[in-house]
Amino acid sequence: MKSGRSSSRTWASGGLLAFLCVFQATFAAQAKEWAPPPDISGTWERYPEDWAGPDPDNPVPPNGPFKLNEPYASAFVDLQKRKAAANLAGTPIATSSTRCLPEGMPTIMEAIYPIQIVQTAGQVIVLAEFLTQTRRIWLDDSMPPADEISPSFNGHSVGHWEGDTLVVETLGVRSDVTYYGIPHTAALQLTERIRRTDPETLEDHVTIDDPTVFAEPYSFTLTYKKSDYRISEYICENNQVEVDDRGGSHLKLGRTEN
Repeated sequence: MKSGRSSSRTWASGGLLAFLCVFQATFAAQAKEWAPPPDISGTWERYPEDWAGPDPDNPVPPNGPFKLNEPYASAFVDLQKRKAAANLAGTPIATSSTRCLPEGMPTIMEAIYPIQIVQTAGQVIVLAEFLTQTRRIWLDDSMPPADEISPSFNGHSVGHWEGDTLVVETLGVRSDVTYYGIPHTAALQLTERIRRTDPETLEDHVTIDDPTVFAEPYSFTLTYKKSDYRISEYICENNQVEVDDRGGSHLKLGRTEN
């Protein structure tokens, strides 16, 4: 028969072991919570190189055909026909790029030219070489009410880290910003989940949600590879392309006076 003293020692050692297990689990959880987020800084280029498809001037949608509500579906089909006819005639339809305007969200993240990401404690800054664009993602900030957001090309973006993934919500994209020529309403909401899949690869999973325009949310994943390329200033000097009153664009071949 065990003595009372032996039983007490057994109970004490068991209690200590249980305490240590709880302490270790709590410490591990807190250490994980306190761990700094992964660093996504650097210059990134779209991958693979042929992501745009056989015609870089007419890139294929990143996740297949768009499912649109009417009248947007018919308008999109008509736009494709008009674009094809205009290209064949040598007078392509003017786009935001033709007009030297920023691409806006989410096209800026498609990295037609390389992008550089600068990560700080309070924000993530996306610098696009094309048109020298700047996008800011405010970290651990609350989204303002929609009617307090001044519409802009890239909208107002707030983000937070969920483990190794940066989750970003964007509202307030300007009404004249389109995606593949598709317009949007004031209800447009963009959600991104950005993460490194390995030291050299970055992913941005994007969801476009605008129930008036899209029959269902449109999601796609953009993939980038780390690059040692140094992005440079890209100023669009709109003195070589003329946009006529019907929206067509023409290359100016004559001399231009300054």
